[in-house]
Amino acid sequence: MPNPTTPAAPDSARLEKFRRDISNPLKLKLFMLRRLPMAYLAGLRVAEVRPEQCTITVPYKYLTQNPFKSIYFACLSMAAEMASGLLAMMHVQSGAPVSMLVVGLEADFTKKAVGLIRFTCPDGAAIGQAIAESRATGEGRTVVATSTGVDEAGDPVAVFRVTWSFRAKG
Repeated sequence: MPNPTTPAAPDSARLEKFRRDISNPLKLKLFMLRRLPMAYLAGLRVAEVRPEQCTITVPYKYLTQNPFKSIYFACLSMAAEMASGLLAMMHVQSGAPVSMLVVGLEADFTKKAVGLIRFTCPDGAAIGQAIAESRATGEGRTVVATSTGVDEAGDPVAVFRVTWSFRAKG
């Protein structure tokens, strides 16, 4: 059994395979149609995915609009959660099975969201560490992952803090 203070490193080959698969437009569309149909309909796209950071875009369009001519907050939430969720999935799939669940969500909205909004979550290292610790100890771990949405001018429109819970299976 690994020492709980030094969790086993994730399998880098599995991380890279997940990154390649999720970056493939056809594979991503098939995944979203099967597992995240609302994300597919809303037009969410993966702009970047690395073990440390993920960026998801959500466009302003007919299916994502609200009556105030901006992107509906639920669509913004979906993109923010997906930015941290793909990081979690990447790290979960790099080793022994781990369950993952959103247990909390907080958001601050600072500007009307129109155009293409990019949500970036830079918390991949913290997520990977929590998952590794859960695998090593068998205990649950939580991480608050922050996803910041910016518009095409680079101005922040929203900041989401998604609390993830991880627990090694078995």
